[in-house]
Amino acid sequence: MKTSNEDSLIISQTLENDYFNGIYTGDVEQLRSIYHPGTLLWGDVKGQPYAKTLPEYLDGVAHRQSPKDSGKPFKGEVLNIRVTNSIAVAEVRVKMYDFLYHEYLSFHKIEGKWLLVNKMISDVVENAASPAGTDR
Repeated sequence: MKTSNEDSLIISQTLENDYFNGIYTGDVEQLRSIYHPGTLLWGDVKGQPYAKTLPEYLDGVAHRQSPKDSGKPFKGEVLNIRVTNSIAVAEVRVKMYDFLYHEYLSFHKIEGKWLLVNKMISDVVENAASPAGTDR
């Protein structure tokens, strides 16, 4: 088993520059650039099951008011990144609209590029003890 600090840094930069920013601005093409086309999204929102294909998810992003345009607070936080060879998992939190999402994002290094291949989310109750992150 081998891990790489360089790969963790690349994934962290991808999350900060492309993932959080793409969600915040509603930039579908920026988001598409970091996802594998076969990505599936799973979880629960307001206690209800959530399951989408990547095209369904990106269509939703394209047809909603972006967090930036909503004027509501947005914050993306990288909590943890674990890398083993060509696979990785990032644990993040995303505060947007009236939700706080706890997410586990699976990455795979394909042809030299880290791509998101699976996204699992759950909206959670916000608490006062939250690590610092990216405020927008």
